[in-house]
Amino acid sequence: MVTAAGFSPSFHDPALFVHTSPRGRTLLLLYVDDMIITGDDPEYIAFVKARLRDQFLMTDLGHLRYFLGIKVLSTSDGFSISQEKYIQDLLARAALGDERTVETPMELNVKLRPTDGDPLPNPTRYRHLVGSLVYLAITRPDISYPVHILSQFVSAPTTVHYSHILRVLRYLRGTITRRLFFPSSSSLQLQCYSDATWASDPRDRRSLPAYCVFLGGSLVAWKTKKQVAVSRLSVEAELRAMALLIAEVT
Repeated sequence: MVTAAGFSPSFHDPALFVHTSPRGRTLLLLYVDDMIITGDDPEYIAFVKARLRDQFLMTDLGHLRYFLGIKVLSTSDGFSISQEKYIQDLLARAALGDERTVETPMELNVKLRPTDGDPLPNPTRYRHLVGSLVYLAITRPDISYPVHILSQFVSAPTTVHYSHILRVLRYLRGTITRRLFFPSSSSLQLQCYSDATWASDPRDRRSLPAYCVFLGGSLVAWKTKKQVAVSRLSVEAELRAMALLIAEVT
């Protein structure tokens, strides 16, 4: 039905569909039975919603406020996205035994190994928490690095790895109201930053690069990804990080 209405799938995301006409562009984001329709062609948006109502039992919830656990707050200055309710539910499921908070999601210069600590008798909770944190990183780039590190131990987590998961949760408890803000007056200038650790993994000495991309004053993309080859120099690790950024942004 989406393609019959004139939408074309996006090259960058199979869940995103685009319709372009002389009156403007309309975007449709579809995930199972949840959908966002937006654009600068209100007549076509009304037409699409009418077509959908003719074929499906559909409820129009009005202006976007929540989508897949992500809260959207729109003001005259711009809009922000956050997952405060999602964090609250995650903390409730984790059942932390105290009310402590920490200033950072991971201690500085921590190098975790598979042999640190004792194996968890039941790794299910660890895997569940890591999966939840991966989804939370959609709006919380400040936990991207520790989550990437901790996700490497989901096959055989230990007590030490679990203690670091709890630290991330305590950090989130103290920063639960943080959100990403996208100002309406932002410029369209693209700014990219990249960096990398060097030989930071004690198991194979591979480096860990990261990048972030700003469109004007809005943070629109970020990633942490372990390099596939060993860098012999720190400058080589940083060049590989830049290459990763160029390959994924362009």
